Amino acid sequence: MALHDPKIPSEDNTHKPLRIVDLFCGAGGFSLGAHAAGISVVAAYDRDPILTSSFEANFPDTPLHLRNAAWMCGERLLRDAGGQIDGIIGGPPCQGFSEMGLRANDDPRRQLLRHFFRLVAEVGPRFFVMENVRGLGFPAARSTLNAALDLVRERYDLLGPILWDAAFFGAATTRPRMFVIGIRKDLEKPMTRALVEARTRHPATVEDAIADLKGAREIDVDPAGFDRWETTRLCQPSAYAERLRRGGVFTGHRPTDHTEAVRTRFAAVPEGGFDKVGRHPRLAWNAQCPTLRAGTGADRGSFQSVRPIHPDEDRVITVREAARLQGFPDDHRFHPTVWHSFRMIGNSVSPLIGEAVLAAIRDRLLSPDDDEIVGKTEKVWEMAELADG
Repeated sequence: MALHDPKIPSEDNTHKPLRIVDLFCGAGGFSLGAHAAGISVVAAYDRDPILTSSFEANFPDTPLHLRNAAWMCGERLLRDAGGQIDGIIGGPPCQGFSEMGLRANDDPRRQLLRHFFRLVAEVGPRFFVMENVRGLGFPAARSTLNAALDLVRERYDLLGPILWDAAFFGAATTRPRMFVIGIRKDLEKPMTRALVEARTRHPATVEDAIADLKGAREIDVDPAGFDRWETTRLCQPSAYAERLRRGGVFTGHRPTDHTEAVRTRFAAVPEGGFDKVGRHPRLAWNAQCPTLRAGTGADRGSFQSVRPIHPDEDRVITVREAARLQGFPDDHRFHPTVWHSFRMIGNSVSPLIGEAVLAAIRDRLLSPDDDEIVGKTEKVWEMAELADG
């Protein structure tokens, strides 16, 4: 039984900021999107101390709880949040469903999807957003998703599963991900695809994201072990880079020290080409970066992800360049080691798509009379689809 009964009258929350919790928070990409949308993240949860190692530094006002979702209950979430929870967001571990993985039915991480929806059912927030890989929609995994959705289907108007790409919301990387959004039925404000897609933007390019980082100078290494850098290039950054800059100082930009043989091999790969030996794609300045992969932790063999080659430097991209491509601001910290930092970025929700989805939900829930706006938005998208067809 849900801990919140929608039949019990509650106070008018129309003008109050939404209060949410972030499950499987990792490096905090979804939380960043929430903050950008003006939503308060009152608690965050994850079981991995490495992937969350910088969370408290990045979000000092959000308590981080290192717990396994399988062992949590809705009552505990409400207690940790200090009261009302308006929304639950999260991306349950995707490796059990990923196209790049084994997709084994006995992978215990697959069960965390069900626990996400179990917690939603127990808490009964006004809305939820679940993000995952598109492999979750494949026939082999669809029964698992449907069984999890059955836990909330009776009480929530569902949108999805639906596939959205971070590039369509302004990121400089292609990153198709599956989303399911639920709005509690008693609110009578079901979410629509058009309301989210009204927030699409033209994709940023690799040049937009990282060109201003060329020639950066290392300043020092701080006490926490992070290498600090400053920009030196006198140029007007793109609007995309300008939004992510934080005073011209940033961490995590030390380049990989390749062997001479590797540098020679990379030098032979044209812009937009592909290194057949290491399977590294070379980025093109005027295109988007391919999806950045996470690699695995020590418990899964410590496999490193393949990192793209810089467009015109014979090296793989740095942590900060990867963060820029994904949409993280320059003051967001990851881990002092490159391997763990790339795991953080590769596992994250792009803050840009997180902001777009959550801002659309915010406006839907907090606008007192938006049925006319919804109708107009739907009509505009219907006409656009007809024109494209």
